[in-house]
Amino acid sequence: MAVGLMDIKGQYAELQGRIETSVLDVLRSGRVILGPNVKSFEEESAAYMGTAGAVGVANGTDGLTIALRALGIGAGDEVITVPFTFYATAEAIAQSGAKPVFVDILPHTLCMDPTAVEAAITPRTKAIMPVDLFGLPADADAIEAIAGKHGLAVVEDACQAWGATYFGRRAGSLGDMGVFSFFPTKNLGGYGDGGLVTAHTEELVQKARELRFHGSKDKKTFTQIGFNSRLDEIQAAILRIELEVIDDWNARRALVAEWYDEYLPREVVRPAVPDGVSHVYHLYVLRHPRRDDIAAACKERQVDCAAYYTTPLQLQPAFADQGHKLGDFPVTDEAAAQNLAVPMHPNLVEEQVKEVAAAVAAGLA
Repeated sequence: MAVGLMDIKGQYAELQGRIETSVLDVLRSGRVILGPNVKSFEEESAAYMGTAGAVGVANGTDGLTIALRALGIGAGDEVITVPFTFYATAEAIAQSGAKPVFVDILPHTLCMDPTAVEAAITPRTKAIMPVDLFGLPADADAIEAIAGKHGLAVVEDACQAWGATYFGRRAGSLGDMGVFSFFPTKNLGGYGDGGLVTAHTEELVQKARELRFHGSKDKKTFTQIGFNSRLDEIQAAILRIELEVIDDWNARRALVAEWYDEYLPREVVRPAVPDGVSHVYHLYVLRHPRRDDIAAACKERQVDCAAYYTTPLQLQPAFADQGHKLGDFPVTDEAAAQNLAVPMHPNLVEEQVKEVAAAVAAGLA
């Protein structure tokens, strides 16, 4: 039996009646842009994370750009981030007018290496953008300490990590501002695009609100060049329902991860979870030098898998002007060559995990 990488249909089936009722309610109300569901979802999300507020936007990429702009970051500035992440992280920095400056990742977590950050700081540096990769928060305390020492802002790219915690604090609350994506494959996923910006001060919340609506407070006076980037009312209605069950879904993902940890061959490197941190396993990503052999065996056995960020950002054509080459970020290079995501979603059962583990073992035989 085939084992899918994700299971959007299965998660929808759990909530189908409630979702369809809520969508019809929105359609019948005639309030389809910035209506009561967006307002309530923003309030519920801010309460969930313990932030001063939250602002629904059209997608996570816009959210990252809006967060940077709200912090006053623009042309001539530099923002430090990692090259082992989805392109949107660095794209948003460039969209703000700033330059993304890459630093390597830690070999055990694949998140930003704080020790590399300080060496990358220049007089132009204005912010650090760590990524909570695959559902695991970056080392927020170490990054915050560096940012505080140098007077830098922290924008947390939490797009893959809804519900994860770092010493009791929620992902999305671990920087001056945080950003989420509600792309359908995310743990908290919509049925279309969507995103959220969080902030610890009312001032930054208000700036994000203005920026998402063309740089205006009142739709009449426009004080800056903003965006047309609003979370859709239908998506907000669906996300409110999912918000009620997300902790249960994440707990089920964690159980699946425990099964993987038990059944996968010892030769493969599993996701590392530092003490005090919780991983929500947006993806379960193993690593091995024979990644391609494992992938071939999985395909033969109808087990979905996918390698992520195989051309990391420093080697993407869009950033060729920075002059990076293979070897500049060795941990990133190794992760790009060795990583493989195997099926991960709340509806996996133990027997399916055993099938996946057997396929991985076959690839190493």
